[in-house]
Amino acid sequence: MLLLILQIIWFYLPAAISNSCGTLFRKLNFLNIPVDLNQKINGKSIFGKNKTYRGFFFGVLFAILITYLQKILYPYYPHIYLFDYSQINPFILGFLLGLGALFGDLIESFVKRRLNKKPGQPFIPFDQIDWILGANIFLLLYIFPTWQMLLVSLVFFGLMHPISNILAYYLKIKDTKY
Repeated sequence: MLLLILQIIWFYLPAAISNSCGTLFRKLNFLNIPVDLNQKINGKSIFGKNKTYRGFFFGVLFAILITYLQKILYPYYPHIYLFDYSQINPFILGFLLGLGALFGDLIESFVKRRLNKKPGQPFIPFDQIDWILGANIFLLLYIFPTWQMLLVSLVFFGLMHPISNILAYYLKIKDTKY
């Protein structure tokens, strides 16, 4: 089971990094344009000003770069991989994992705005699993993961997400603990 968790962490690393790029690059003014272009539905923001093209750009870019690095490392550490990376196109896999994670987060933000929840306000359990759900759904366009992989990824990252948020808060990367 420990090996499976390590393999899942390694496999979903591009999606996890993609999900955090909006926060990591928030001070950069490049593409700092809200995805919803500040449009509203019934007077409510569609996604919120924190969902920007900058986050999507860097999120997808870093997911692709990390997946490419994983492909390079595959021959040296094949035991920590869930799939045969010699058969994987890292640009497609990285793009899908990154975009899927960000899309999952975007959908969760859309729902939060409809429920009058402010950006950064807790929305348990969706804050914890939105990105991994999105990554898994987009992943199905290219690879068919096992049900164990899907279940363990949801449970593990769902539990780890609050811990990473608290750590990011104390490292002054995030403004809130959640």
